Formats: sequence, C-alpha cells, structure tokens
Amino acid sequence: MNTVKLELPINKEQIRNLKVGDKVLLSGVLITARDQAHRRMVEMLERGEELPIVPRETCIFYCGPSPTPPAKVCGAIGPTTSSRMDGATLILLEHGLLAMIGKGERGSELVERIRAKGAVYFTCLGGVAALLSKYVVSCETYAWEDLGAEAMYKLVVKDFPVYVSIV
Repeated sequence: MNTVKLELPINKEQIRNLKVGDKVLLSGVLITARDQAHRRMVEMLERGEELPIVPRETCIFYCGPSPTPPAKVCGAIGPTTSSRMDGATLILLEHGLLAMIGKGERGSELVERIRAKGAVYFTCLGGVAALLSKYVVSCETYAWEDLGAEAMYKLVVKDFPVYVSIV
C-alpha cells in the first residue's frame, strides 16, 4: 500500500496513478452532500439548472457535519453510507464528477461507471468522526442552509486521510 498526498481538485491523470488500497492524504476543498442535497442536485439537473458546484472540480464527501463545539473549527464529520447516493452519483458522473468520499460498498452499475469515467471512490473510516474533524482547517455552509446538517458545507482540509476503494 502506498501513501499519496493529493491537492484538490484532482484530475484524471492523478486518478490513473492510484491503486485500490492506497492511502491518500487530501488537502484542499471538500464539499459535503448527503441524501437531500443529492436529491436537489438531481432535480436541478432535470430542470436544466446550474448546480452550486462544478462536478469535475469537486470532491463530494457524503457527510453532514455535527454542530461546531466552542473553540473548534467544526463538529464531527463522519462519512455516511454511500450506497444511498448511488442513483444521484450515476447522474453526477455524467456531468463530470471525478471524486467522492464515503463509507461502504457501491452498487455494481455504479462501480462500472466510476471506472469507465476515470473517477475515484475514496472511503474513510466510520466511527472516528471526531478524529476526522482534526484535519479540517475551515468549515462553512456552502449551499442550502435550510437543509441543516444535510446542507452542503465547504470543508478546507489538510492531509485528510482516505483510502482508494474504486478506481
């Protein structure tokens, strides 16, 4: 297993050099999006509207940060089960999405599409959400504040640890 440091956003050339099992330390901007945010993105695309993100320049983290405690940059940021986003991810891949982070397996159709599009699915450890927040430099609401924890958040991270699961 290799350890690779990558700056976000990543491109297809960087993805081609990754192997399943590699540990990757990500630095840059992650955008969180859970079920409700994915539904909104799909609805917007169906209406022909522009998304609040540029998929090919975004690494989506399937996460909803918990409230920020006093004197902390953000609350706990554990990954949520990725398979719930499979349908929306199929659509986002068609619009250029290259990188996503979550936990758990993905459906066989999505696995094939991730590989065909030259994208990457990273996993990070569940159950260590408080520890993961230590890699966050800043956290702010990015879009759809009305969704609460399911809003999109912009996380600036430094050496955020993930593992390559599908490439």
